[in-house]
Amino acid sequence: MLAALGCGRAPEVEARGAAAPAARPAASTARSGSFEPVRDVVLVTIDTLRADAPGFAGGGASTPRLDRLAADGWTFTGAHAHAVTTLPSHASMLTGRLPFEHGVRTNGGYTLREELPTAATVLAGAGFATGAFVAAFPLDSRFGLDRGFDVYDDRTARGQGAEFALPERRGDEVVAAARAWWQANAARRRFLWVHLFDPHAPYAPPEPFASAHPGQPYLGEVAAADSFLAPLLEPHLAGAEPPALVVVTSDHGEGLGEHGELTHGLFAYESTLAVPLLLWRRGLGAARLDEPASHVDLLPTLLAAAGVDGGPAELPGRSLLEAPEDAGEIVTHFEALDAYLERGWAPLQGVIQGGSKLIALPIPELYDLEADPRELDNRYGRERRAAAALAARLPADALPSERPPLPAEEVAALRSLGYSAGGEGPGNAFGPEDDPKRLVEIDRLMHRFIDLYQRRELVEATEVGRELVRRQPRMGAAHYHLAQALLERGERAEALAVLERAAARGVRHRPLQRQLALLLAEAGRSAEAVRLLEGLASPRDVDTLDALGLVLAESGQPARAREVLLRAAAADAGDPVSRQHLALVALHARQWDEARRRAEEALELAGGSLPQAWNYLGVARRRLGDVSGALAAWERASQLAPRDFDLLYNIAFTAAEAGEVERARAAARAFVAGAPPERYAADLPKTRELLRRLEQGTAGSSR
Repeated sequence: MLAALGCGRAPEVEARGAAAPAARPAASTARSGSFEPVRDVVLVTIDTLRADAPGFAGGGASTPRLDRLAADGWTFTGAHAHAVTTLPSHASMLTGRLPFEHGVRTNGGYTLREELPTAATVLAGAGFATGAFVAAFPLDSRFGLDRGFDVYDDRTARGQGAEFALPERRGDEVVAAARAWWQANAARRRFLWVHLFDPHAPYAPPEPFASAHPGQPYLGEVAAADSFLAPLLEPHLAGAEPPALVVVTSDHGEGLGEHGELTHGLFAYESTLAVPLLLWRRGLGAARLDEPASHVDLLPTLLAAAGVDGGPAELPGRSLLEAPEDAGEIVTHFEALDAYLERGWAPLQGVIQGGSKLIALPIPELYDLEADPRELDNRYGRERRAAAALAARLPADALPSERPPLPAEEVAALRSLGYSAGGEGPGNAFGPEDDPKRLVEIDRLMHRFIDLYQRRELVEATEVGRELVRRQPRMGAAHYHLAQALLERGERAEALAVLERAAARGVRHRPLQRQLALLLAEAGRSAEAVRLLEGLASPRDVDTLDALGLVLAESGQPARAREVLLRAAAADAGDPVSRQHLALVALHARQWDEARRRAEEALELAGGSLPQAWNYLGVARRRLGDVSGALAAWERASQLAPRDFDLLYNIAFTAAEAGEVERARAAARAFVAGAPPERYAADLPKTRELLRRLEQGTAGSSR
């Protein structure tokens, strides 16, 4: 079991600063010895890495590479994130600004403002080659962190349709691509950012790390991440690279059950807010520094290490290469807004100063992190004056009024369908009943649902979904979860009814509304679906544009569908779904070569993981006379989506035409055994007839 870290939160404390701007950094002095500018800069971020997990921190994970960095570098033992989710934390690292300053408040829905300088834009302007290699979708280029990077490699297995799972790739794949870029740019000064996602839930460490950490899969994932970094870090440790500053940190930690939090994003106790932070350069020497440090300090540190002037002015952080004159003056702001923005619960904000931590919630919390690192003794009731002093450091008017603003077109679209334009989301006043501490059981139910859904225990998942809706009737995610379980069970009419009831009740939740539109289209109500999606769509909302393009294509509007999908492709060059839907548009237009090309583009972008793109590729190949190629594409699609009965139908009839009796018979039998009669009423008799005639030969047709 990991050593417990401090954890804590607090309510909406009355005393707030009138303006409470971001605290200026404390004055600093040069540390002993000089720090000559380095040639290169390397930033490594390991997602979801607790501060107490690595070996150098006394944790149970085997992390020999990180331990070697710590043995000859600086370890900041008092480092914190400013947010407990991936995108806002990385935005703070790259911009040197707090979340309420850079405006990215949680994963998805937010895009970093173009006018904000970043580490990449400043270093690129100073002549550096800049490369970023990220492992998971929350850092996709669509969210704006790619600015300034010559290469922003965010390739993941996107678009495969797996609900409640983030597209990601293993750390060794990320590091291999990063190392190749590093070597190809050896003639220039380089800024490299490498992001690994491996410790993120669900925990499934590869061998030998699973066996080395029995019963502790999270620690196995941490150990695997350390091993994946070997090709990147060991040449530096061995002195085989030019002088470089290597910074290693994480975006946030992981709850692992402390304070009732299974993963992260709900609370801001030390288990998720404290982060490891290492600075290393060859010959720097080991030091353990307990002064406050945070993500906003990284940009000033990177620029100072590189000897680059001209960074953004008036930043709240400081260069960690210098010691603060008075560490007690440093104030660290933090927030956890997912539950506020996604569920309408009370917002969580807080500050840390001089070892005291205030968590501002309807039920406030105050902790002495030195005396009480596990945050078990809430001192708020006994130390109101100290709490009020910290509350005065909270930034005023720093909460977003809602998760991206609801466009007027969306309001009109909802009302045109008879739905209210209101819904869950941030309110103006919160009481103890809205405090996430009082709602932690709902969070656990959400995790329970996802676990059941991913294990295909759909009947029980449906019951959990119904319980979520009963207990949180205005929470969009509850209705969406229930609808997904019903869809997986084939109960499409009931799923549509669930979503329509939620919308009529005024519940607003973008994934819910997209799914509602797709089901409306499937039910023959395409005009309603188009109106809803047109109201939702914005220029960078690629998911909604993709859904709108699909609905337009299926409703016989290929020209409009193509225009919308090209907009989606332009907004996100790595989006495979827009290319997949463009293949469908081409099939409807009987443009077989275009359909083949678009399907191949989609599969290349998605790493071959899209069953529907394989299906479209098979249809295009079949129309182009390539029967064996068509069958190969459909077989690959069927491996990815074994319950897609359209694929089985295509394989059965095309294989029969080609004289491949055994292949045709197997597909026909699977189709007859499992295809839902209500959807395949016309196809089932034909397929049964095919089964009777296969030994004599038969003809089939493809969808």
